[in-house]
Amino acid sequence: MARDSCLARVGAGVAVGGAVGGAVGAVYGTYEALRYKVPGLLKIRYIEQTTLGSAAIFGLFLGAGSLIHCGKSY
Repeated sequence: MARDSCLARVGAGVAVGGAVGGAVGAVYGTYEALRYKVPGLLKIRYIEQTTLGSAAIFGLFLGAGSLIHCGKSY
């Protein structure tokens, strides 16, 4: 597969979006868990759900954006 192939670019977009979304989700989930005083080990579950949800959404959008820009040449 070529280095600049469309599939590679979309995969890179999903990976970067997932990483950024996971980082943002972890910070936001921790903040919200502490703000709403989530009890005990439920904090970990709350942070995990926020992290995974945010990573999935960011990854989806960045992957879709990479797919849209895949055929364009500037």
